[in-house]
Amino acid sequence: MNAAAGDAFLRIDAVTKDFGSFRAVDDLSLSIARGEIFALLGSSGSGKSTLLRMLAGFESPSAGRILLDGRDLAGLPPYERPVNMMFQSYALFPHLSVWDNVAFGLRRDGVPRAETAERVDAMLRLVQMESMARRKPHQLSGGQQQRVALARSLVKRPQLLLLDEPLGALDKKLREATQIELVNIIRSIGVTCLIVTHDQEEAMMMASRIAVMSAGRLLQIGAPADVYENPASRFVADFIGNVNLMDGTVARAADGAAEVHCADVVHRLAGPLAGHDGRTVTVAVRPEKIRLDAEPPAQPANRVRGVVKAFSYFGDCTMYHLELPSGARLKANVENDERHGELDFAMGDAVWASWAPGAQVVLTE
Repeated sequence: MNAAAGDAFLRIDAVTKDFGSFRAVDDLSLSIARGEIFALLGSSGSGKSTLLRMLAGFESPSAGRILLDGRDLAGLPPYERPVNMMFQSYALFPHLSVWDNVAFGLRRDGVPRAETAERVDAMLRLVQMESMARRKPHQLSGGQQQRVALARSLVKRPQLLLLDEPLGALDKKLREATQIELVNIIRSIGVTCLIVTHDQEEAMMMASRIAVMSAGRLLQIGAPADVYENPASRFVADFIGNVNLMDGTVARAADGAAEVHCADVVHRLAGPLAGHDGRTVTVAVRPEKIRLDAEPPAQPANRVRGVVKAFSYFGDCTMYHLELPSGARLKANVENDERHGELDFAMGDAVWASWAPGAQVVLTE
């Protein structure tokens, strides 16, 4: 789902945020469509949480505008914005029951008692917590607390839901299961949602589009598969998933095909690279695109011989680390598709790594 400036439900227009001499958000523009689940992905200090706080009203932009459904949010305090924010800590009131935690915001807003009860009961059913309505937060697991916090955020029917590292407090297995539940609940409500996270797997699984952020700027916006398969820069390629990065020079083969000559390998490309002859570029190859063989492949390019120096067994796959003739390392991911528990290669084995011409991405930034 793409949101052009004209049909954007949330529009962030040239927003900058300065803290003294430090610029946390730098002239950032972003459009999000109504009902979209959008993820903002970046490491600590990238500015993503500062942007979220400006949307919630906890910080004010130094410059630029934030519009929600065409309405400028400038000057509106948090409690007057049709926005709700769910924090990583969940911030549940420990002395209140699950039911009263969810009802808190409605009571504060003066919603009639009968309507409050109806909305709270409906929301607890949606998040499958109605049987635990009278429990206190300390009597719940992390995943249950997360669902209560989500119910409390959604019961006020916000136009925009902000999630700040929503699953960061959960262990890996529970986090993966909860991601699916969370997306299903958000989609069933139809609320527009902005997720801020440093967890790339979480962003790619939950969102229809993601934006990679660094030093207060957006480096790339797109569908998860597009950002992963076609990174726009070396930073994005390195930040999203595992990748092999090799510097080289663009050249032409005898048949006119584009190549990149690196220290250990000649990369033959699937398409042209016009205007870059002689230029230094970076070639990115994902480990899962690489095939390992004991014998040399027939293709003369896109292959290199290396020695297994380490490997990591993950059950469904094994990541091999090869040392190349220059001393550089190459990572290759091999699926474990047979149930015998034996590895294809051992430490010290000399193996050939190869990949198809369309497997690599040439990065000029």
